[in-house]
Amino acid sequence: MCDACVMNAVKDRMLSRRDFFRKTAAVSAAAAVGGVISAPAAMADGHGAVVDMSHKLSPDFPTFFGVPGISMEQSFNFAEHGFNLMNLTINEHTATHIDAPLHFSADGTSVDEIPVSDLVIPLCVIHIHEKAANDPDAQVTPDDLKAWIAAHGDIPDKACIAMHSGWAAKSGDAAAYVGNDANDVKHFPGFHIEATQMLLEETTAAAMAVDTLSLDHGPSPDFATHYAWLPAGRYGIENLAGLDQVPAAGATLVVGAPNHVGGTGGPARIFAMV
Repeated sequence: MCDACVMNAVKDRMLSRRDFFRKTAAVSAAAAVGGVISAPAAMADGHGAVVDMSHKLSPDFPTFFGVPGISMEQSFNFAEHGFNLMNLTINEHTATHIDAPLHFSADGTSVDEIPVSDLVIPLCVIHIHEKAANDPDAQVTPDDLKAWIAAHGDIPDKACIAMHSGWAAKSGDAAAYVGNDANDVKHFPGFHIEATQMLLEETTAAAMAVDTLSLDHGPSPDFATHYAWLPAGRYGIENLAGLDQVPAAGATLVVGAPNHVGGTGGPARIFAMV
């Protein structure tokens, strides 16, 4: 076959770069789990910017138990070995992280088992920062959810319902972020159990998220929201950042969940497409 014929045959079979990306944008690749899934409906409208929703993972980030959530030991360095390598010791529930259903259940889904289709989802932001400014124990209530629905319509399928309390701005001050009082009781906002039950009964929400240390507010004596939400097969996100930089409705959350087998959760890189 002549060279020109070969070249023409190749040209006829090649997709242009533009066509390639147009087609691949319509699906979400899941090669790591052996399949391809349809893109979530939330992607259909398109997005023009990306917002980082994660705090940096550092020994300095405040933790629930008051001890550093990560330590790093350098095992190899460039000067001696020609490359750098760290060994990490990490508490699964530190900085911006996932609460898998297994975290508060005997046999729930582990973090590596969360379906990838539940990790790229619509984001709904419930703003309670004004009442939280006056009351560190403020909670998301059914009335807050009803107000969001009245303004923006029904909560989308498989959405993440995120509480914006303004607490992310306090993350550089552990005492303010944790809010321990003289009796060692914590004070920060969270989800009221009645709002949690409303979401469980009336929506298919895949996740709830907070910009604080816990899905339950600080003085909770029983972790009622954790025990209702996680055993129901939903997952949580704690210490989310950037909720003041995204719209109350219309963004798509991309959750870079960890994938260690049997994990109860773990630090995550999360961003929103707006």
